[in-house]
Amino acid sequence: MKAWFQRLRRMYADTPLTAWMLGALVAVGVEWFFGADLAAILGLGTPPSFFGLSILLDKTRFMLIPGVLLYVILVYLLPTFLVAKVVTPWARMLEDRLPPRVYVIFSLAFLYLIMHLWSLGSDYRLLVLRLLGINIILTLSLNLVNGWMGEFSVAVAGFMAVGAYVASILMVWGFVNDDVFGPAVFPESWAPFAFPVVLIIAGAVTAVTALLVAIPSFRTRGDYLAIITLAYLFIVKSTFENLDFIGGPRGFMNQPKVAEQLWVVFIWVVLAIWTIRNYVTSTYGKATSAVRDNELAAEMMTVDTRKVKTIAFLTHAFWSGVAGGLYAHVLGYINPSSFGLVKSAEILGMLYLGGLNSVTGSVLGAVLFTLLSEILRPLRRAKWIVIPIILIVVMIKRPRGLLGFQELQIPFFRRRQARERAQGPSSGPGRGQEAQA
Repeated sequence: MKAWFQRLRRMYADTPLTAWMLGALVAVGVEWFFGADLAAILGLGTPPSFFGLSILLDKTRFMLIPGVLLYVILVYLLPTFLVAKVVTPWARMLEDRLPPRVYVIFSLAFLYLIMHLWSLGSDYRLLVLRLLGINIILTLSLNLVNGWMGEFSVAVAGFMAVGAYVASILMVWGFVNDDVFGPAVFPESWAPFAFPVVLIIAGAVTAVTALLVAIPSFRTRGDYLAIITLAYLFIVKSTFENLDFIGGPRGFMNQPKVAEQLWVVFIWVVLAIWTIRNYVTSTYGKATSAVRDNELAAEMMTVDTRKVKTIAFLTHAFWSGVAGGLYAHVLGYINPSSFGLVKSAEILGMLYLGGLNSVTGSVLGAVLFTLLSEILRPLRRAKWIVIPIILIVVMIKRPRGLLGFQELQIPFFRRRQARERAQGPSSGPGRGQEAQA
């Protein structure tokens, strides 16, 4: 089995990303045209909503597992792998003609097309994809502090709660006829256009509250940040539970439906990845890593360690607040109990599963953790016993996570770097004669 897997891996090692996406698009088309008939033949009734993951551990539907596995193989795996292998030469030729920025935009548009068409299969798929995007933002933002900065924060759920409530209050006050806030201030048709501004305001307010943590925490060293962020989380949760005008422990609802479409979350995920990647590769990002490696040495090299740590922490808070605002409008309801220590533990699990100091690792960790949660959903509360055990095993086998301190190499950029190394530095006129002399 291992030898077969290694051979398959070598066979597809240099397959362009465009080829994989073409294969995925064909798989979505196969399901669109033949999925219902195939599901009926296999005794499934309807096509599995999310690859049939929730059926695997469901005792009441245990007999459907063979049919689900066959469905996934015939609809998803075979078309994807076969098409990817066939179109590889043409996909490579296409990619080699594209400039890097055009290639990135093309790939993102192609990826969104696939996700959008696949999400049309059911509302459950759409909900999971939107929540997955929010998890990616949260994991990436937390990686700034727990990864690149080398500290330990558990306030991500608290930041998320502040962003969720600020965005919800502003949107309901501005665009909804509500019993508490009264008539809408602005026409409801303006809500989609105001939503991005409201998310930025929610993120900014969250960053301001994060100063309450940053100012006392970064005057000291050690594990004080973990203790203070834990206190922040409990204070925020208790505050919202005791504010009756926004529902208190009953929760807050009536958010306008401005995040129902997948593209809304997708755009914010792309912006978060682009912003955080640029940050960690900038001067401030390198200074943040220097502080993590040796804070005293960084200070001796004239790095303002408190300023660097504060900026990284506030950036983490801002994006967590934005994710909270998205979360509130995706679900249309928020409750203080949704932003407890368990929520922070989920994001921490995604982060350490994917790996610290890695943008692609954070994305991979969020995706895998979401898939794992869907597989274990039939176990109900018992899944919070199984998931930690799986994480412990992963940490033993790979202490840095799946992609800790490394990035997943996309074949397009790997081939481009190989060509640049092969070409070498351009030689000027007469340079060969000088070398021979």
